[in-house]
Amino acid sequence: MTAFQYYGIDWLAMTFTFLAIWQIGNKNRIGFVLMMTGNSCWIAMGFLTDSLAMIIANIIFFLMNLRAVIKWSAAEDESLENTA
Repeated sequence: MTAFQYYGIDWLAMTFTFLAIWQIGNKNRIGFVLMMTGNSCWIAMGFLTDSLAMIIANIIFFLMNLRAVIKWSAAEDESLENTA
């Protein structure tokens, strides 16, 4: 086993996931975009490791994060309209 057995994609996935959780904890919407990037890396890892479960789970997680970005954007736009 080597640190870059999977071309560093696993390291990128881990890093984006940690950064995303940190940003979401700070109530920063960019966390969802970071998580979607991490999900994309995990999907690639699923292909590299022949893990269908990892691929399917991260496609669903990606879509859930996309939904969160859209909902947070809509709520932010609505609150801006109410203050104007």
